[in-house]
Amino acid sequence: MTGDCHVRNLWEPGGAIPPGPPGRPEALRPATAKAAARRTRTFRTRLAAGEKLCRKRMATLGVVYDAEPAPRRPHDVIAVPGGRSGHRSARAGPRASGQWLCGSVIDDPDEVIAKVFDHAEARDPLHARPWVVLVDGARHQLDLIRAEAARRHLAIHIVIDFVHVLEKLWAAAWSLHRPADPAAEDWVAVHALALLAGGAHQVISVLTGQAATLGAERQVDLDTCIRYLADHATFLRYDQALRAGWPIATGVIEGACRHLIGDRLDITGARWGLAGAESILKLRALIANAAFPAYWRFHLDQEHHRVHHARHQDECHQDECHLAA
Repeated sequence: MTGDCHVRNLWEPGGAIPPGPPGRPEALRPATAKAAARRTRTFRTRLAAGEKLCRKRMATLGVVYDAEPAPRRPHDVIAVPGGRSGHRSARAGPRASGQWLCGSVIDDPDEVIAKVFDHAEARDPLHARPWVVLVDGARHQLDLIRAEAARRHLAIHIVIDFVHVLEKLWAAAWSLHRPADPAAEDWVAVHALALLAGGAHQVISVLTGQAATLGAERQVDLDTCIRYLADHATFLRYDQALRAGWPIATGVIEGACRHLIGDRLDITGARWGLAGAESILKLRALIANAAFPAYWRFHLDQEHHRVHHARHQDECHQDECHLAA
């Protein structure tokens, strides 16, 4: 069983997903509202470079899904420098099934993470299956997930999204190569394959040695990559994940960010209050989970009870009061 849980600026993986929803001033969290109040416009009639038209509300999105193990080897994920040779095709990774989504722009991340764990426990109450948690590496997210697992006495396997690691490697590659240099691709492939083989500490050592040969200005992205790998080395056991057939990327949650959040809450010109954004997010999650028909039946039952039964009870109560008088 696999779970993804992201806390995002709705949403930023690789810059591919829009960062909405734009919030009304009253919908911003205190720190964001304070930053917005301090903002001064450079020009009266247009935005300057780096200025944004509106502030964004943070949201949390989680998904639980099942996946049959699909063991792979490093070169099934990343081609060796120069490309694959021979006729053997790359082995496919595990396929997700039974996805269940939840999200909120109001609840704190720990509350959404608890809901993800609740649903996972409903699927596997005896904890008989391996639990794999895929994350993008945010430290507060990791702390919340491990705290929730400890509270429930659960053994979980945390895996950092490999695509995020690749992004760090590509950023580091331009510290050592000229722009558009084809050799950068081979450099990234060599280190990515080493990471997939379980050599995180080896890669850190090599990158540290290469950084020592650069000037301070060119070291920035390379040093960032080294710190990221060193800080998350415990969760970079891709060799273990590939042998066990686990997923190593958060594609399921990235897709959910697009269709659950971006396609509706980030439409042009929209400005959202908390109640409206939360309602739309909940409804879209119900539809994505194929639970909307059951919810609508429940909604109609509740409306029928509110309109008819509650009124009838009020009339009976009034009659009793008149009789008592």
